[in-house]
Amino acid sequence: MMAPMEPADMMAAVSSSLAERTGRPLEEWVRLVRESGLDPLQQNEVRRWLKDVHGVPQNSQWAIADAAARDAGWVEPTVEEYADALYAGPKAGLRPLHDAVVALALAQGEDTSVQGRGGYAPVVRRTQFVAVAPGPRGTLRVGFHFRDAVPEDERLSPAKGFAQATHWLHLEADADDNDVRSLEPLLEVAYTQNG
Repeated sequence: MMAPMEPADMMAAVSSSLAERTGRPLEEWVRLVRESGLDPLQQNEVRRWLKDVHGVPQNSQWAIADAAARDAGWVEPTVEEYADALYAGPKAGLRPLHDAVVALALAQGEDTSVQGRGGYAPVVRRTQFVAVAPGPRGTLRVGFHFRDAVPEDERLSPAKGFAQATHWLHLEADADDNDVRSLEPLLEVAYTQNG
């Protein structure tokens, strides 16, 4: 079984073939971003500029924007810092529930890891099998990526544009340990299907 590719490894793979795909090596793209007048720390703006002005493909946009931001001093937040940002302010009360769901997902196997993202926390095996984030109306959204049969659970509904989730459910803010443990059969299926 192939080990999951870390984000830094994916970025290195994209960067190494950048000149072939775009006609310029990464260092030249970083210089162009620096000279463009754009704030390199505003990675969305940099990606939009790369697409609109230079027609750079999406994966290459991400690699260039990341490299330009790092060149300007940006340091990627840790998984913990990403989670802190997700649950800042009025969403802070959901953080213990988030931590409990992530811990249960990680307990599915030694080949799991949690990653940091700006809008959600993905838990991956070979591929992402669950994503956790604040949901609507004070709930915790738990998205599952099912590749085969979807378990029968009346709480599940088809996901709509959330991470790589095919189905999701929402836990109320006052969910207890039993509610969290009730996710285990769903996590087991998602884990098995993404190995």
